[in-house]
Amino acid sequence: MTRSIGALPVTWLMRAVLALLLLLAAVSVRAQDGERLKVADPYLEMRTGPGRGFPVHHVAERHELVTIELRATDWYKVRTANDKVGWVHRRQLEATLTEAGVSKSFRDTAIDDYLTRRVQFGAAVGRFKSEPMQKLWASYRLSDALTLEGTLAQVQGVFSGTDLWHGNLLAEPWSDQRLSPFLGIGVGRFRNFPNQTLVGATDTDANLANATVGVRYYLSERFVLRADYSIYTAFVSDQRSQEFRAVSAGISFFFY
Repeated sequence: MTRSIGALPVTWLMRAVLALLLLLAAVSVRAQDGERLKVADPYLEMRTGPGRGFPVHHVAERHELVTIELRATDWYKVRTANDKVGWVHRRQLEATLTEAGVSKSFRDTAIDDYLTRRVQFGAAVGRFKSEPMQKLWASYRLSDALTLEGTLAQVQGVFSGTDLWHGNLLAEPWSDQRLSPFLGIGVGRFRNFPNQTLVGATDTDANLANATVGVRYYLSERFVLRADYSIYTAFVSDQRSQEFRAVSAGISFFFY
């Protein structure tokens, strides 16, 4: 049976992560402007999909024109004059010419995407007061240095379970760097559910404040590694509060 924490099963985070990955796969392809290029090398290998694991199904010859239709990270979907469609890596397209006969320059589009990123989704695992924690987050970059972030987390304790959510404002002074530290503050809600076998135990539902410090590392393509350390304060009553410390590490995906 699936163990429950409060009203939510432990597997809800895993199902959400799966749905997230499917969503990201669907939106990671961008449309291009239909630019036409002339093949300058002896040939241009066109694959059935955006990756080296896909087979080459057509070869465009020198001086043949191809039109860019879509892009998925560093792979471009192109169409030939006789309607042959395939995927070509950026490095191959760097050897093409424009219709005017000028060399075409392709920057590393993955880095461009990283510098202009706005929306991110991520998942992480860690420890919350020495107990296992899972969490999901979504963020929107307001400016180069400021980001709004929302987090859902679940803690699977031996004697109780905890659900929490919070919104944070993050400051990231060096957000254009591959390795980028950040810090943030936020507020949210904290709910603790003791096991039903504990005599006299009651649920705790309280406001929550937190402070976070962490670091991000741009891995490749659209993926970013992240590690953070947080201090949570749950305001149980007007006279009493509880403090918890948490560490986590995970990965995020940006697509806009």
